[in-house]
This record gives sequence, C-alpha cells and structure tokens, in this order.
Amino acid sequence: MGLTIVWETEDGTPLGSVEDPSNLLHRLLPNPKDTSFQVLRFVDWYGDTVINRPQLEPFLQEWDRVAQGAQTEEEKALISQIRDLATQGQQQQHTYLKFYGD
Repeated sequence: MGLTIVWETEDGTPLGSVEDPSNLLHRLLPNPKDTSFQVLRFVDWYGDTVINRPQLEPFLQEWDRVAQGAQTEEEKALISQIRDLATQGQQQQHTYLKFYGD
C-alpha cells in the first residue's frame, strides 16, 4: 500500500486528497539520507508526515526536482495532483499537507 496525501485544515477536515495505491512514490521520492532534500527526505513511509504552510515553498522546489524523475503517465499524473494540493495549501492559512503512511 502506498501513501495517501491529504490537504487538510487544522482540525483534520480534508480539503483534497491523492492516493498512491501502486506505491509509485516509493521509487520517486528521495532517499532519507539525501541531504540535498531538506523536506522530502523526511517523508515517513510508515507514519505520518505533516508539512505546514511555510514549508510548502521548499517542498515545491524539491517536488519539481522529483517530477523530473517521473517517467510514466501515471507517475506524471500523480506528481501533478500532489503539486496541485501543495499549491492550494500555499494560498490558505491554517492548512497542512499530510503524507499518511502504512
């Protein structure tokens, strides 16, 4: 089972979500030891990762780097959908982008 990515409010109300049932992100996301990724290397495959609004700018910069590794149409669509959630999160205070692991 792959990650579920949810854009949500402070109280946990979902505003949008993307599922990764094929676990495509496992190939696309950076290794946790890659220090050139200051946000994405901390995505926890088995726990929950919370990205707050100020972290979304560096997240999106790193996300664009990850997008360069997308090869299939399915990978590109997934990357685009998650980017859309993050972009929406930048525009609304008191919301979070959360990666829910197994």
